[in-house]
Amino acid sequence: MPKRIHILGAAGSGTTTLAAALARRFGCPHHDTDTYFWLPSDPPFQHIREPVARTALLRTELERPGGWVLSGSLCGWGDRFIPLFDLVVFLYIPKDLRMERLRAREITRYGADTIGPGGAMHEGSTEFLAWAAGYDDGGLEIRSLRVHNEWLATLPGPVLRIERVASVEDNLAAVLRALGAPASAATS
Repeated sequence: MPKRIHILGAAGSGTTTLAAALARRFGCPHHDTDTYFWLPSDPPFQHIREPVARTALLRTELERPGGWVLSGSLCGWGDRFIPLFDLVVFLYIPKDLRMERLRAREITRYGADTIGPGGAMHEGSTEFLAWAAGYDDGGLEIRSLRVHNEWLATLPGPVLRIERVASVEDNLAAVLRALGAPASAATS
């Protein structure tokens, strides 16, 4: 039976990277919630898609026959998809490492001059990094550790919590073990 896996965590925790690795391993699609939550724009992540439209788009993908891996957070808008999950994986790494990864990702995506002082995306990048830094201590008003923990506690199916710094290969092996796959499956 194809597996349907949802991976979530703070920005910079490795959800997209692990999801892509799992999708390659299983030969199935990888979907990211950002694709559905945000309208396409240049630069990206500027305009939020209406809830009904984003849910309809994601439903089209997740209700197709076969397995998939979904990365990102559905909290607050995607609860209707919970019954589809065979496994939910929560990733958590320390804030300083997440923020280091996010700063490097911003530079890679947009360029140091673009996000630096005076750059065209400086304000947006600064706001994004400040938002991401609030994950550990934030309340219910933002995507936060508290929101994720409360949401995870409501799930009826299995949840794998990976709360450590580990390689993609180690995290992949942990997910495969949780799915009952042979240990050697992580290297194939």
